[in-house]
Amino acid sequence: MLTSLAFIFLVGLATASICQKLKLPGIIGMLITGIVLGPFVLDLLDPSILSISSDLRKMALIIILIKAGLSLDLSDLKKVGRPAILMSFLPASFEILAFAIFAPRLLNITRIDALVMGAVLGAVSPAVVVPRMVSLIDNNYGKDKSIPQMILAGASCDDIFVIVLFQTFLSMAQGGEIKIMDFVNIPLSIVLGIGLGALTGFVLSEYFEGAYRRRAYIRNSRKVIIVLAISFLLMAIETYAKGFLPISGLLAVVSMACVLKIRSVSFVSKRLSEKFGKLWIGAEVLLFVLVGAAVDIRYTMTAGIAAIAMIFIGLFFRSIGVLLCLVNTNLNAKERLFCVIAYLPKATVQAAIGSVPLSMGLACGQIVLSVAVLAILITAPLGAIGMDMTYKKLLTLEKTSQSPIAID
Repeated sequence: MLTSLAFIFLVGLATASICQKLKLPGIIGMLITGIVLGPFVLDLLDPSILSISSDLRKMALIIILIKAGLSLDLSDLKKVGRPAILMSFLPASFEILAFAIFAPRLLNITRIDALVMGAVLGAVSPAVVVPRMVSLIDNNYGKDKSIPQMILAGASCDDIFVIVLFQTFLSMAQGGEIKIMDFVNIPLSIVLGIGLGALTGFVLSEYFEGAYRRRAYIRNSRKVIIVLAISFLLMAIETYAKGFLPISGLLAVVSMACVLKIRSVSFVSKRLSEKFGKLWIGAEVLLFVLVGAAVDIRYTMTAGIAAIAMIFIGLFFRSIGVLLCLVNTNLNAKERLFCVIAYLPKATVQAAIGSVPLSMGLACGQIVLSVAVLAILITAPLGAIGMDMTYKKLLTLEKTSQSPIAID
């Protein structure tokens, strides 16, 4: 395992540096590293590390979500309101609709199988989007209209919506029943996740401030470890409560970090944010190399031109959904275009659930996995390059935060 970790970090950082020198996002190099080192090409990674790959990827994602929560300005986010809520489900719904309409004709699959495929492809990748939105917030790009905050919030909820639909469509494909509670669980999961996180953040802040009042000073480095451990527990609660109570662990983590920021002295929250930013340097490499390692490159050969066409049709419909979310806001054409670009990349969710239909023996399993792999290889670089190369041209650099998105 130690040798595998050495390969992941050294080769991942080296290829990321090469990509950056070529004016490409570093994550492209990390994804390529994972694909090449993974079990489907050179097979240089130890099976023991691949067996815990999903947990390691989740840990890395938690780190950037804490950083995101510590960077969010809740007063701006509340004023954004409607567009952020719509961004959490409307673009994904439009993309799933595109698959339901066109996939049966292009890929010769049933309508139910097309819905399963659409649900797999419908989620935006928080691993690609969130760190870039955090960077924009830190550097004051688009902050006056709360554009990165809106995208960050929408992307965090988008996955919950899509995964619930995926489970529902899987049940239909297996001949099961559609349960109304599955759809009721979507808003319930969001509300309970935010509530649990807010309560946890309040208790943590009271503990930290109480220790300070008693002169039992807790170093910021120790606070980072405590916050990280509590975040792992929040994710575990989601798993344990899954059978009887829907809770979004990811939203709980973001909510906890937001409350910590609100209730902490600004200097302390800034220092915590900086420390999590440093942790992200290593976590990012781990996350994207392991995402690449989960990609079975062999399936791209079976997808064909029709699959590529279907992916771009889905992205076109998704873009329409994003633009509809922004109707009657004060965003200009350039800012709306950036929102469309930011909602293109797919990686984490597709790597996690793309192989599920195949493992369950569904007839559509191989084509779903093939299209999922192809979508990662196409959209993750496309979205990352698009955001990295356009944010300075499409978003306004603000000296101070002023007026969030106005809804007419």
